[in-house]
Amino acid sequence: MDAAYESFWRLGFRRASVDSIAARAGLTKRTVYAYFRSKDDLLAAVLQRYEELAELRLGHIGDRLPADRIGLIDSFFGQLGGWASATPRWSGSGFTRLVVELADLPGHPARAIARRAKAKTELWLAERLAKASVKNARERSREIMLLTEGAMALTLIHGGRNYIDAAASVARRLVRTR
Repeated sequence: MDAAYESFWRLGFRRASVDSIAARAGLTKRTVYAYFRSKDDLLAAVLQRYEELAELRLGHIGDRLPADRIGLIDSFFGQLGGWASATPRWSGSGFTRLVVELADLPGHPARAIARRAKAKTELWLAERLAKASVKNARERSREIMLLTEGAMALTLIHGGRNYIDAAASVARRLVRTR
């Protein structure tokens, strides 16, 4: 699973081969296929594990969020910026990148897993915004998710954290005025 995750993360689904995943894991291709019927099944298992890890990561992020609305936004985007700055070869959200790569396969199980993970993140954020007395917390959460995803994509394109900082600035205005 770790070898497949690393391969999919670094190379993308289409460029990662079962041969390279097996070699990275120190296994034969035949052994991989003894556990997973296809590369798609392996990807689904990896994403389900990644979804569990993402939930743990959200818990860790949430533990460090202040209760006030501006502090919450500053911490949320600050942690995103720290992740982007500290991770060598940072490449944004694996779920987002994967769905973009599989855009021509709307029924692919990986897309459903990614959709579920993003929905959980949006709900998680809405709950925190509601606790911080932000009006229309679900709507603000959706808007902040748009800002977050856009910031990650533009950070990948341009490098640096300017887009993360700009998204944080807009998010602060959203939670102040609405």
